[in-house]
Amino acid sequence: AFDSEERYRLITERAADAMWTADMNMRPTYISPSITPLLGYSVQEAMARSMQEIFTTASFKLATKLLKEELGRESRGQKDLARARTLELELIHKDGSLVPVEVKYTFLRDAQARPVEILAIARDISERKQAQEEAKQNIEKLIRAMEHAIQAMTIVVEMRDPHTAGHQQRATQLACAIAREVGLSEEQISGLRLAGLIHDIGKVRVPAEILMNPDGLSEPEFMMIKAHPRLGYEILKTIDFPWPVAQIVLQHHERMDGSGYPSGLSGEDIVMEARILAVADVVDAMASHRPYRPALGISNALEEISQNRGVLYDS
Repeated sequence: AFDSEERYRLITERAADAMWTADMNMRPTYISPSITPLLGYSVQEAMARSMQEIFTTASFKLATKLLKEELGRESRGQKDLARARTLELELIHKDGSLVPVEVKYTFLRDAQARPVEILAIARDISERKQAQEEAKQNIEKLIRAMEHAIQAMTIVVEMRDPHTAGHQQRATQLACAIAREVGLSEEQISGLRLAGLIHDIGKVRVPAEILMNPDGLSEPEFMMIKAHPRLGYEILKTIDFPWPVAQIVLQHHERMDGSGYPSGLSGEDIVMEARILAVADVVDAMASHRPYRPALGISNALEEISQNRGVLYDS
């Protein structure tokens, strides 16, 4: 039978994860043999190096920052004997390459429960990082393919209605600029961009002679035009976008006071991306030429949204 010290020595030396202890100045006091397959150093070589030589600069700064935070907790009396922190760092292999590791560390304490050493366990996560990078690249490929499909839809809309050629792109650019200004996340902006590029896709089901009528629209014709958000939603709802693209398209003609269409939604019931797109859509539509009227100009467009700020449009 092993005594306790021998048992722990065998466990430490045969563990796949590298283990080390350091004093409170981060000078190593023990490093397990697992450091060799991890970083290429013998135990003696690793012990002779400072943490600054083994950690990348950014990782050393992060580790020291978190150590200071933990010591600050201790000095404020927020002592938790079971507390451990886990973080991802980069270590420097003997050959100069970088090794991503997940490090879990805690304090070793004296009889008065004061921290006297740091115990750290490092696990190589190179394969995990590689898998994450491959997954990220696959997602980016899917997004690019999705964007190409969206661009194809945009071309279809604009071939049927050349007078609005460029409108969807311009409205999208403006909507994304507004979204950044009000602090939407890049993830939300990605969804808004795709929705903006095809927000008039429902017009493919509106007769071309109505879209291009230079004499103005009758009430029945206008009702057909007003159906395009719902028609667009019907086209897009079965596509499994990672963003609410179909909802944004459906709601881009809704208004804050409930006077919009097709559902008469109001206020917070309208998704934020649709509220943003509504403003961008109105500005570009008013500033652009239409078959039944000349361009009204950017000044009139800005006056429209200013006068109806908080009424029709999200303030």
